[in-house]
Amino acid sequence: MRRQVEITAMAVLLENCYLSGSLRDPTPALAPLYASLRYQANALGVAWENVDTESGAAFALHVADNIDVDCVLEGWSDAVERPISETLAQATTGLMSVHGRASGGAQPLVVDYVSTLTAALSLQGAMAAAIGRLRGASTRTTTTSLTSSALLSVAQYLAGATAPEMPEQLLPGAASVQERPPFTSADGVAFELETLDAVPWRDFWTQVGVDAASAGKGWSGFLLRYAKAIAPVPAALCEALASLPFTQIERLAQQTGVAVCRVRSLQDRAQDKDTMAMWREGPWRFQCDGDIAQARPLKPCDPSSPLPLAGLTVVESCRRIQGPLAGRLLSLLGAEVIRIEPPGGDPLRGMPPMAEDVSARFDALNRDKNVREIDIKSAAGKAEVMALIQQADVFLHNWAPGKAAEMGLDYDDMTQVNPDLIYAYAGGWGENAEQDLPGTDFMAQAYSGVAAKIAAASGLPGGALFTVLDVLGGAVAAQGVTAALLARGLGRARSIRVDTSLLGAATLLCADELGALLQQPGYQNHALDGEPLPPAWTSLNGVYATAQGLLALDCLDERAFSRLTHAVVDAASELQIDLNDDTSDREHLQRALLHRKAQEWAALFEMSGVPAAVVVEDLTELSRDPRLAPALNKDIYVRVNSPWRFQ
Repeated sequence: MRRQVEITAMAVLLENCYLSGSLRDPTPALAPLYASLRYQANALGVAWENVDTESGAAFALHVADNIDVDCVLEGWSDAVERPISETLAQATTGLMSVHGRASGGAQPLVVDYVSTLTAALSLQGAMAAAIGRLRGASTRTTTTSLTSSALLSVAQYLAGATAPEMPEQLLPGAASVQERPPFTSADGVAFELETLDAVPWRDFWTQVGVDAASAGKGWSGFLLRYAKAIAPVPAALCEALASLPFTQIERLAQQTGVAVCRVRSLQDRAQDKDTMAMWREGPWRFQCDGDIAQARPLKPCDPSSPLPLAGLTVVESCRRIQGPLAGRLLSLLGAEVIRIEPPGGDPLRGMPPMAEDVSARFDALNRDKNVREIDIKSAAGKAEVMALIQQADVFLHNWAPGKAAEMGLDYDDMTQVNPDLIYAYAGGWGENAEQDLPGTDFMAQAYSGVAAKIAAASGLPGGALFTVLDVLGGAVAAQGVTAALLARGLGRARSIRVDTSLLGAATLLCADELGALLQQPGYQNHALDGEPLPPAWTSLNGVYATAQGLLALDCLDERAFSRLTHAVVDAASELQIDLNDDTSDREHLQRALLHRKAQEWAALFEMSGVPAAVVVEDLTELSRDPRLAPALNKDIYVRVNSPWRFQ
């Protein structure tokens, strides 16, 4: 009988691994990144030793005797030191632009999205480099940056905007902020609606009283959410739901097979039974199986490649964004990824805009994978999958809950033929979830409180149509696989199952706020020590119109705030702008900014040491920014390079 051990944290598997670095005086701009990094390390059972580093690295990962990896965290892709922050990274990499397509204009996500993603990628890069060292590689340093991470999050949108055939021209404000999901009922309940099939969609709207033509047009617009971050639906659909109470909408949805979910707050999420465990343990679930004494060591590193996972094989069977991105990240670390697609190939390969013979967006998520077309539901297909698994190091899938067991391709089935396998599931809610809802990005945003947090700042009923959780969830899944490979490399486990979810990614994104809401005895906020920022320092932060273009400002300390006010007063004097009336400082600033172009203000503020950046609204402009050049590749379309460098 095989031995199974349920591990709720990696503390046992990564015992004696620790990070070292200094958290004594982080800049306010990088505080969210370091807070998330520390939270993630703690959830994985990796301790933090607070020491001053001598190498210039942000932190070092220590995994065994004489195996240390330095991690360098940079602000900009070109490694030049200049002001950076969450807001400036979102502005300069097009993330604000994508979010603004359906939210009325370019604006920031109010969550620390880039910081959280960068923390995940930097920790994953360090773990991958340590795996390489354990396999005989000489890698000692890994480097990533905030802007490289931010660009990764918009990679598929950038591909669509720069494709050679029918490129997408979608600027902020391209879609209505009223005629889009989420919807609002007659009694004021904001809710997301989800179905992946046109038949339930048609039946639902028929019951609601919407004509077939409007429902069909709505379906076409609804499908654009994942690909284009817009979802234009006819006003008739929104008006019909606005005339019905939410309880009636729920009943009609249940009758027709459509799912609905209220846009819940973080306070609502904190009351759920599973929230405390997920917050404490992080977004991963690990299960060990088998006799460690019989475990085979990881394959030696491929000496012909500088990448730490070179020589390892990942078999991936995933669709849409979360799972394919996880596989893409593992391939960027050097693994050979064998992608299983149905006979005839994944239908999304043919979705315009095209880059030669493949969808540009699809290619951005699945480039450099070896494709095998297999009917996994047939006996012959199952045998072919198992033959691949025998030689693989990792299997990754995002099938619907229960499908793996139904097909005989679950963890227990696969470890019978490969007892050393890392088996990874990237789902919506988790394999044993209680939520009876489709595990999609927008449903997870609504359920988790992320949508409500974003909505509160943007004045909308719900969250972003940018795939916030799919992208972060893909990074979390790849990170979990890397942690499991590290545990195997250290001889701490044989086979390991890793479960991640979009709900887990949402919990990671809001970890500090959820922790504060839980208010349990012994709770320690993972935010860095220090006094809260005085309101005056941040009162002028935000996105402003100028004579041409938008400008983002992000003053996070007293010196930056002082430099901003002096620079504006001097410029106002030069431009003969009267700022001596009774209006607010913010109105004074806006009045002054309207007298020059965004580029001119950005240049002036850079000389003055004020954290500012032009908001990129047209994604095609990204490739012309020298600060981002190392992170981009002008190929058939503009591709986003690996977020890591290894030395």
